[in-house]
Amino acid sequence: MIDITEELVLKEINTEDYNQLYNLMNEIYPLAYSHFWIDNGAWYVNSQYSKENILRELSEEKADYYFVVFNDEIIGNFRIIWDEKLPGLNQENQVKLHRVYLHQKTQGNGIGKKLLSWLEEKAIKKGYKVIWLDAMDEQPQAFQFYKKLGYKYYSHTFLPYNLLHKEVRKMSQIYKRLT
Repeated sequence: MIDITEELVLKEINTEDYNQLYNLMNEIYPLAYSHFWIDNGAWYVNSQYSKENILRELSEEKADYYFVVFNDEIIGNFRIIWDEKLPGLNQENQVKLHRVYLHQKTQGNGIGKKLLSWLEEKAIKKGYKVIWLDAMDEQPQAFQFYKKLGYKYYSHTFLPYNLLHKEVRKMSQIYKRLT
């Protein structure tokens, strides 16, 4: 367990946790994203959080994968990939925030800000210069959140998922230089 604050901790996800992670995301993901999908996001949860995919992601040496625990309750997940480069950004020592999903019932508690602050501190200690992520353009509140924390637009990409409505496939790649 990694203590971020008294009420906020990260618990490393292990191979035996795949069912718990799947069930968590089956609850969290549709609340925020079901309207983006023809099938309400079922394909995404079933593919990205399948046993096979979770075990593959857990086997990646340069990735850290955590449950987010708030007041002793698992309320989300947080995945980091060290040394993952943002294509075209010529900066050594980059870390990608691959996933951060938090239950809607916990919004407004500063959890996202605390998680990113912890990641920045950890990245700086490890000698990293850039944190980056892909953010859905159709989630404007997320852009405002990252912008307030100093993240800037770099480029964009489009998700290839056929069950995702075409108008919501754009993902902006945003980054923050660490000092």
